[in-house]
Amino acid sequence: MSLWYTETFGDKIRFGLRVERTLFSERSEFQLIEVFETAAMGKALAIDGLFMTSERDEHYYHEMIVHPAMVTVPGAKRVLIIGGGDGGTAREVLRHPTVEQVVMVEIDGMVVDACKEHLPGLGNWNDPRLELIIGDGIDYVKRADADSFDIVLLDGSDPVGPAEGLFNASFYANVKNALRPGGVFALQSESPLIQRPVFLDVVRTVGEMFNTARPYFGPVLLYGAGQWSWTYATDSVDPMAINEAQLAHVESDCKYYNRDIHRGAFALPNDLRGLLA
Repeated sequence: MSLWYTETFGDKIRFGLRVERTLFSERSEFQLIEVFETAAMGKALAIDGLFMTSERDEHYYHEMIVHPAMVTVPGAKRVLIIGGGDGGTAREVLRHPTVEQVVMVEIDGMVVDACKEHLPGLGNWNDPRLELIIGDGIDYVKRADADSFDIVLLDGSDPVGPAEGLFNASFYANVKNALRPGGVFALQSESPLIQRPVFLDVVRTVGEMFNTARPYFGPVLLYGAGQWSWTYATDSVDPMAINEAQLAHVESDCKYYNRDIHRGAFALPNDLRGLLA
């Protein structure tokens, strides 16, 4: 009999993977963390029953949360990542040689340890530019110096449990304070199809804090709906103004992201255009 791991969305949609074996399953102070070998997606990470990432499709997510911001902020030196415990987002940021420091604030050290052991290919943990802080990202941003980061990336899980406080106006206002003039804030903003109310709330609330809040889209098979969204927020940067020098550092080696994907990802479907007007 096959063992299946399934994630259910509102008791209406179910997405599952056949599991070959469980590699890690422990409850931390904050949440249940599981890593398992699957038949279709390689090793996969789940937290509190929700799929987070897998070896075979992680690049779709990590390249898209990182590079649209990185290639439109020329010479970005300091980047803050909130969350991102699997290491993939930091890995993609560190591919840019202009970066001098990446501060990554992850609340749950057990996530980091589990991924280092069982998903080591996701991270670049030994890069000396990476400063890993196990702590509360909400508090860190609240206390951060003004104008201290070129880019802030919110790589949080769904807005429940310890991640709930990462999706509100107070947090976004503190992020804005931490960004230097000409900086960019990018965050995952859920599925516009099966989590539409959350998606709309994120984009609208971020839009109240920044002059520009542009959602963009791409595929992430593991997240059930197929299509996923991120939101690009800034007071002064044009998300379509790709800096060729920044792009040249990463484009040829990305598995998914390139300049054409960048441009197309910001196209807004008519139904969402009407809702966000």
